[in-house]
Amino acid sequence: INGTLNKEIVFKQYRGKTVISSYPDMSRVKPIALQKRKHTVFADAVQYAKAINRDPKKKAIYKKKLKKEDNLYQFALKEYLRKYK
Repeated sequence: INGTLNKEIVFKQYRGKTVISSYPDMSRVKPIALQKRKHTVFADAVQYAKAINRDPKKKAIYKKKLKKEDNLYQFALKEYLRKYK
């Protein structure tokens, strides 16, 4: 088992053992400027990938670029993020 339960309990796996802990309180954590910038860029990338998925013309263009095992959404996301490395 791993994951969260109602944002109260966290289940983790460490060396084959399940560890149960309280959900972390991140309310006082202030992200630095670089973290804020990365978060914004990722949010923009998500919007870009969703827009590609919604537009049939763009979707068809992207499908030509894909390898058989690639996912269109993930491919568009990676493409956008490569521009901002």
